[in-house]
Amino acid sequence: MPTTTVCFINQKGGCGKSSSTYHVGGALAAAGRRTLLVDCDPQGSLSQAFFGSAAVETLPARDTLAAVFDPAAVLDSPARLAVPTGFERLSIVRANQSLAPYNRPEPDREGLNQFLLRDALADVTGYDLVLIDCPPNLYLASWNAMLASDHVVIPVPPEDFGAQGLRVVHQALAHASRLNPRLRLAGHLVTRYDGRLLVHRAYEQKLRALYRDTVFEAVVPEASAFKVALACRTPVSHHAPGSKAARVMAAVGEELLARTAGGGVETDGMKQTSVG
Repeated sequence: MPTTTVCFINQKGGCGKSSSTYHVGGALAAAGRRTLLVDCDPQGSLSQAFFGSAAVETLPARDTLAAVFDPAAVLDSPARLAVPTGFERLSIVRANQSLAPYNRPEPDREGLNQFLLRDALADVTGYDLVLIDCPPNLYLASWNAMLASDHVVIPVPPEDFGAQGLRVVHQALAHASRLNPRLRLAGHLVTRYDGRLLVHRAYEQKLRALYRDTVFEAVVPEASAFKVALACRTPVSHHAPGSKAARVMAAVGEELLARTAGGGVETDGMKQTSVG
């Protein structure tokens, strides 16, 4: 079975990209899927979630994703960048601030640099899924992620700051699909949801009215179990497997598998309607 590559992308910070990648990756690994996480964000939040900030910030660039983007780096095998997380069937390509100089704007003018991540991942085998965590912008790192992926998940908190930039994200996906014709939208994932808040309930309803079946049925709540698990540097699937949070992430993982197996949505056909 070929590897399925999925990137988590939104141009807004605080949308739950890193958290979703972290906990969905854990859920998939717990369900028996060999999963590789790729930290494509110079902030390195996904990497720090496993190893802590001090260990990640002091990593040499040659041991991080920056080695893929550095033309002066000698990278004999990109596969060596994938290291164990300490959890069975779950590995990660780490990132830190050394990636920042390569995350340039206007990525479609970067020539062959647009395909560096795609080419590197072609050398990495033995995984069922690759999940890529993107930075909160649509610069070269996110662009590389889209051109390396089969599917895209857009995490969306049900409020103005999370939802108002979806038009631009959809346009970027449509643009990227011209260079990567296999790219499909797996769906919009509602994150950080608090059902007690009227505004959250209203935004979720509006998202579903506008984007219909492209919105995941599973909704990720704002739950303390996620924060506790993160503080313990352990995906919630492993830290509190019987919790509601773990069950939700297992449901997201199962739905992601179903959506990617089903082909996803053509990016050129996505509705460009604003949520705000």
